[in-house]
This record gives sequence, structure tokens and C-alpha cells, in this order.
Amino acid sequence: MSEEEKVPQWYVVHTYSGYENKVRANLEKAVENNGMQELITDIQVPVEEAVEIRNGRRVVSQHKTYPGYVLVKMIITNESWYVVRNTRGVTGFVGPESKPVSLSEAEVENMLHPATQGVSLDLSVGDTVRILSGPLENFTGRIEEVDSVHEKLRVRVEMFGRDTPVDVEYNQVIREELK
Repeated sequence: MSEEEKVPQWYVVHTYSGYENKVRANLEKAVENNGMQELITDIQVPVEEAVEIRNGRRVVSQHKTYPGYVLVKMIITNESWYVVRNTRGVTGFVGPESKPVSLSEAEVENMLHPATQGVSLDLSVGDTVRILSGPLENFTGRIEEVDSVHEKLRVRVEMFGRDTPVDVEYNQVIREELK
């Protein structure tokens, strides 16, 4: 084995969708039972936290970033390949002809720690806001809907004597203080 082959690399394993955590648990158990801790060093299911508004309350939940995939850090040998490939729920490695292709450190970093927008929104449905930019600059309206995934708000503004819903981005509004 060359020096490069002795260093664990990250590989992507395809699983049945919804079985990612079960595959991780089964694989961890197989590694422990077979004493393969030096060959298979880490198993990750990429997830991201999402802030959702449910019943007017902020709820933080975790979503799988890549459903149907698990990341495995391992040294490829016949034994380690066999253990991973024959774990219940695994359909194969990702790569040409199911031959494992290792990921770069940058790819792994992006998959395990996606860049977060870090937008902290202290606005909620019913708040009055003023639009700061765009064609509706200086219009005032009431928030009807918060879309935290796309960082947009649906605001109902009065335009031409009618209430009209408009979509704006988080950074286009400021909360109006009640006088």
C-alpha cells in the first residue's frame, strides 16, 4: 500500500432515501464488531439547520442536505469496501461504475458545513414594516408571510387604494415602530 492509500479519504455512499441515519448506525456497529476503526474512521450524514415559522413561533429543525447520501472517511481495502458495500440500506459508492472516488477537503467542508447566511430576523407575521429599496421604496405594510428558506417576506401594502401583497427580501425592510 502506498503512503497516500494509508490516509483515510472521504467517499460518498448512496443509500435508500430516508435510511441515512440507519445506515450510519449499522455501519458504525459493523466497524466496531469487525475492529475496523483504523480503516473506517468517520461516518457523517450532512444536515443543515433551518429556521421555520410555525404557528407564529420560530422553530429550528434539521434537514438532510443530501437525502440518500452518507459520507464515509475510510481507507479503501477489500475488507473495508466489502463492509460498507454490504451494509443494509447501502446501494453503492458514488463514482463511475460504482468505483469509489474520494472527495477533496473543500468538497467535504462544503457538504458538512454549508455556508450559512446568518440572517437573524426579528420580524414576524403581523409586524408593520417600511420598504427601504426597490420600486416600492417608502411604502409601509404588514407582514403576511415569512419565507426563511428564501429569505423573503410577503408584505401587504396599500397601493392605488387597494391592499396588494408584494414579495420583498429581508434586507429590503425595516420594522416600523408604533407611534
